[in-house]
Amino acid sequence: MNPHHIRSVHARRVWDSRGRPTVEAEVMLEDGAIGRAIVPAGASKGTREALELRDAGPRLGGLDVMQAVGHVNGEIARALAGRAADDQAGLDQALVELDGTPAKTRLGANATLAVSMAAAHAVAASLRLPLYQYLGGADACLLPMPQIQIFGGGAHAGRRVDIQDFMIVCPGAQRFAQALEWTAEVYRCAGELMQARGPRCGVADEGGWWPDFKTNEQALETLVAAIERAGFVPGSEVAIALDVAASEFGHGGRYTLGLESRELDADGLSELLLRWIDKYPIVSIEDPLAEDDAAGFARFTRAAGHRLQIVGDDLLVSQASLVREAAAIGAANAVLLKPNQRGTLTETLQAWQAAKSLGYAGIVSARSGETEDTTIVHLAIAWQTGQLKVGSFARGERMAKWNEGLRIEERLGSHASFAGAGIFGRSR
Repeated sequence: MNPHHIRSVHARRVWDSRGRPTVEAEVMLEDGAIGRAIVPAGASKGTREALELRDAGPRLGGLDVMQAVGHVNGEIARALAGRAADDQAGLDQALVELDGTPAKTRLGANATLAVSMAAAHAVAASLRLPLYQYLGGADACLLPMPQIQIFGGGAHAGRRVDIQDFMIVCPGAQRFAQALEWTAEVYRCAGELMQARGPRCGVADEGGWWPDFKTNEQALETLVAAIERAGFVPGSEVAIALDVAASEFGHGGRYTLGLESRELDADGLSELLLRWIDKYPIVSIEDPLAEDDAAGFARFTRAAGHRLQIVGDDLLVSQASLVREAAAIGAANAVLLKPNQRGTLTETLQAWQAAKSLGYAGIVSARSGETEDTTIVHLAIAWQTGQLKVGSFARGERMAKWNEGLRIEERLGSHASFAGAGIFGRSR
């Protein structure tokens, strides 16, 4: 009996941070070790993401996942029984072949990813290693720079503002823990500024403050004010990262800014963003153009890529072949890595390996519909991406991940290093 062979696979329906159904899987090995993982769900999605299988029908808004759960408990469980869980690439390839479709449309990426992650956790538990060390080995000691939302917008906040995420990073921090402490101060000060504006002060899907602005730029002005109110120097100590999520308000090269009642073409939107880069301490912009506007994305990268990080999310959807296509035309210089966009850990890792070989930076990212699962924190450290994005500095599903990073930094002790300011070396 091989202790790392799979004895059983089981799935259940659990609930995410929006109160919607999602899939949790458990993998038990022959030695009795158990791994457990839960799959998140996105609100704004790239059209080329792997399929998140939902049941449709009248119940739960058509969002139930009992088909995906059934696939795990039936076909997937039978296929993986007796397979070596410590061969992650082989196990994930078996899941890909079992599904047999390019976008996991038969079994569902939520079914395959839950099992892929749970198997990794099971082997780590069997070896009595933290997941980051099992997947990354002895070199897995780089704590990522957090990208943390302060104001939520776009699909995460009823489209009250067009830009989806107004985030901060802390290039002046020396440790992961210090970056979180600085973020806590900025988040608190931003809340005070919002409360001073009036009674409408809540939080968006990912925990950022609910936007109450007349223009998109007013959010940037308020974010700079919050950084200064917290006692930090904008740019050198605390800087700004944006997720424009342009696919949510742009199509066919035309972009409609609903908050400001105006329409721009790709060059007009790029010019607006370039003005913001000149005016505000922005060091990273995600999805500045839509996923169907690769040419505009490339033009923007040529104009600004030497100054800051330009991240592809909807454009790349964590897919190695799309990363290579984007690099061939010079679109983006960083990739967002969301395991549920692909459906297995190995396919997501392949996207990062392709990106790294092409000189791209990487950011492991959560989704807007999240859970208490902390797998992505371990992936960011194991894969040494140097950046992690999980939403804001509020709500338990977000704080579970930031707190896991703190535990890992403490566990690593003197071996721990922090990505820090070097991540944004290209920025001003």
